[in-house]
Amino acid sequence: MLLKEKAGLARIVEGFQVLESALSDVTAMIDLAKEADDEESMEEAGEMVLALAPQVREFELQQMLSGEADSSNAILEINSGAGGTDASDWAEMLKRMYLHWADKMKFKTRVVDEQPHEEAGIKSCTLEIDGLYAYGYLKAEIGVHRLVRISPFDSNSRRHTAFASVAAYPQVDDNIEVDIVESDLRIDTYRASGAGGQHVNTTDSAVRITHMPTNIVVQCQNERSQHKNKATAMKMLRSKLYQHELEKRQAEADEVNANKKAIEWGSQIRSYVLHPYRMVKDLRTNVEMGDTDKVLDGELMGFMEAWLVQQSAVEVE
Repeated sequence: MLLKEKAGLARIVEGFQVLESALSDVTAMIDLAKEADDEESMEEAGEMVLALAPQVREFELQQMLSGEADSSNAILEINSGAGGTDASDWAEMLKRMYLHWADKMKFKTRVVDEQPHEEAGIKSCTLEIDGLYAYGYLKAEIGVHRLVRISPFDSNSRRHTAFASVAAYPQVDDNIEVDIVESDLRIDTYRASGAGGQHVNTTDSAVRITHMPTNIVVQCQNERSQHKNKATAMKMLRSKLYQHELEKRQAEADEVNANKKAIEWGSQIRSYVLHPYRMVKDLRTNVEMGDTDKVLDGELMGFMEAWLVQQSAVEVE
């Protein structure tokens, strides 16, 4: 744990030193341009400033990702809600959106569990997303996402509204201790329902674990053996219990934080409207994007950054 903390602090110091050196170069260029009254050199200095701006923005953003688990890999859960088949299709669209976002970030992804819907889409899925600050970014996505569109499943082409929830947890590594009492667990095995080959679908290889004191449930069916599925499910359970403890501490520290929203139906954080107009709007920060296709293709950093800035301002207050 100390080595991880040391590495994180070293990254901050190194990032600051790089920016400090670049700023020194820009300042020297501006001073020389002024002394020589050289317009071309001043333009070059201006270009250096513009090139430096994104680096400064990235450094500022990383300082907002200073939570205890922000630098961790993430476990992302998507569950379809109200809206029938449209909601299941929406859950699959969200899965695709986050996989595309992770790809843009050069993060590694893996589908841990997926429950297909009988007609279309998915009832739920669990993704592992591995990359620096994966959880720090994805915690901005926690909540209910609302879709409004002409339903492709309605023969009368009527407008439908569908909901899906997104939850994110930091992936707990072996350096973080999470006490799990074996007697607190109920472990069920069942036959996997998704793709995976003849062996997977004809044996009780899937595993569901219930932590009875907290009623937290995890499941995994995408590995080839029950043993591997159980190991993955236990890793997920440790992450969820860790997140549960973090949320408990936060609630105790600030019980009256009006900006904190419950992760429940009806408390949507973002609306994706595809008809009668096209707009994605974050209801917490009021950030809007008219290019809905770009958003659904994983262009999410604008929404994530705005939320992180907002949270940073709340913490300062």
